[in-house]
Amino acid sequence: MGKDGPPPGEPVQFGERFAGSELFNQVFQEGMALVEETAHYLDGAGREQSRRLARSTALAYATESMRLTTRLMQIASWLLIHRAVADGEMPASEAYSEASRVPLKAPVPHRDRPFVEELPQTLRDLMSRTDRIYSRLYRIDLMLDPAKDRAPTATNAVGDQIDQLRAAFGESKDGE
Repeated sequence: MGKDGPPPGEPVQFGERFAGSELFNQVFQEGMALVEETAHYLDGAGREQSRRLARSTALAYATESMRLTTRLMQIASWLLIHRAVADGEMPASEAYSEASRVPLKAPVPHRDRPFVEELPQTLRDLMSRTDRIYSRLYRIDLMLDPAKDRAPTATNAVGDQIDQLRAAFGESKDGE
């Protein structure tokens, strides 16, 4: 593709254009800064705050921090793959193949999960910000490859593990 676009009659490769755009650079900076900020929080103030929580809330804290870390690793992986396209280290077609190994799923709001309102405000803020950037990347990913199957799955592996942990600690789903 030339500097002024594809030759006449050739389609514009949105993925290549997006990866080199100012919008991508902004999303990349925001996403990577959020990864760093979250790691700093979880290793510092978050660790201290979690020690002062009630048992059921501490379990929710552990679960949500794992979920947050996983989501941020998906975000970082997606961003780094597309950065490689922008830097010419990987063709966009290969990035689509690589990106399918880091599948973005339909976002699930954290508001409906148990004990979230009892978690430290900083963690809830990081969760909300991560949800927002993840949702943006999910929408962008759909535009880059609309053929991907995005049907939500009926099972929730994290939710199943939470239920198993609750059972192990003798708690019911509603925290009793």
